[in-house]
This record gives sequence, C-alpha cells and structure tokens, in this order.
Amino acid sequence: MTWTLHGFFRSSASWRVRIALNLKGVDYAQVGYPLRKQAHRSADYLGLNPQGLVPALAIDSGRILTQSLAICEYLDETLAGPALLPADPLERARVRAFAQIIACDIHPVQNLKVLNALRTLGATEDQVNAWARDVIESGLDACEAALASGAQGLDFCFGNAPGLAEICLIPQLGNARRFGVDMRWRRLLEIDARCAALAPFNAALPENQPDAQ
Repeated sequence: MTWTLHGFFRSSASWRVRIALNLKGVDYAQVGYPLRKQAHRSADYLGLNPQGLVPALAIDSGRILTQSLAICEYLDETLAGPALLPADPLERARVRAFAQIIACDIHPVQNLKVLNALRTLGATEDQVNAWARDVIESGLDACEAALASGAQGLDFCFGNAPGLAEICLIPQLGNARRFGVDMRWRRLLEIDARCAALAPFNAALPENQPDAQ
C-alpha cells in the first residue's frame, strides 16, 4: 500500500512533510485540496482530519497522521534514512525550538485562515500583506539570531546535513518571497541555496506538485 499525503501544493505545512518524506525515501501519492475553494472543509476531508487543516498523511496501517511536525518526528522515529533530529538531547531541543519559531509562531499568524479573517474585519489587501510581511520578517530575524549564537562553519542550520530545521525553514522562505519580503538574512539564504541543490528539496517545491496551479 502506498502512503498518501493529503495536502495542497502551496501549503507550507504540506511542503514540510513532502521534504521529510523525500529525505526518508518514501514512495507516496498525493491528493490536493485547493484551500481557497475550501476543499479542506469538505465532509470527506473532515473525515480524515476533523480539524480541517492540511496536511494529513495516510500510512500503511490505515492510520491518519496530522500536524506537520508530529508527522516529521514520526517519520524520523520509524523509518531508516537520514536523521531529521540530532541524537544529543540538548541539540534536539535547539532544533525543535528553531522549528517551532516557524511552525508555531510565524506560520499560524500569516496563513490563509488568519489573512482571510483580517479581510473579513475590513483590512485592505495592502494591510493584509503588510501584516504577513511583518510577521515573517520578525520571525526570520529570530531564526537568523538563533543560528548566529550557535556553532560556526556548519553547512546547514545545526550540522552538515539538512534536518527538521531546514524542513521548516525552506517553505517559510518560500512564503517570504511570495509576500515580497526583503530577503536580508545572509545565513538563512546560504542554507536555502544549499538545500535548493538537493533533490529531496527540489522535488518538494510547490511548482513540482501534481496539484500545482
């Protein structure tokens, strides 16, 4: 049985899981749910994930996994392949903290649900986009600072191979570009360029997905 990723090509949370699956060498199918058409609120999708958010990953056991970071950690704990988290507990905590800056503090308050709520409250499109840019910029400032305080001379965020930190970072940088953010983070962009040269990251790009529009 092939695993199936239920998501959306431009969803950064779905993008994270695609990278993780690719790094682990998993063969998976995809089903796309156009978010602007509210496909993720359909009865069929709510049967998979009652929260009505993407992604959801159907695995061989028939179980459904949700929440991108939980999915990534499940993959790391159950599958062979490159480690997504370091073995040392302190380093694991540092990587998780970096990932959570993005997945918990940046992404939730600049995603489509929140931006649509701002529109409903009367914000203009310029104000909505300014909100998204401000959230992204302040969050990525924190990410850059977090790396500056760590080990120097590393190819990636916390080591010499990509893992959970990059899985979260690369989609967020993609969002930053989409909102026209000033890409001023030297260290983050160096890591972005290294990831862009790797097949698992390239295959996960939104424009390379079967539901890309």
